[in-house]
Amino acid sequence: MANNSNKKLVPEAMDALDKFKYEVASEVGVNLKDGYNGDLSSRDAGRIGGNMVRKLIQQAENNMK
Repeated sequence: MANNSNKKLVPEAMDALDKFKYEVASEVGVNLKDGYNGDLSSRDAGRIGGNMVRKLIQQAENNMK
């Protein structure tokens, strides 16, 4: 049986994560449009995702103290 890792554990968090994505994109200098961003390079997408993960880990570590 396949494990579906795309299942949303907290569906209510999707709006907050979407807003967070646009904030991080702005910080790293990537211009995201509402809707389709198929012209976005893999490098820019990686910069956004990587910085999102970095900030989420940092926030979790700070909350554990």
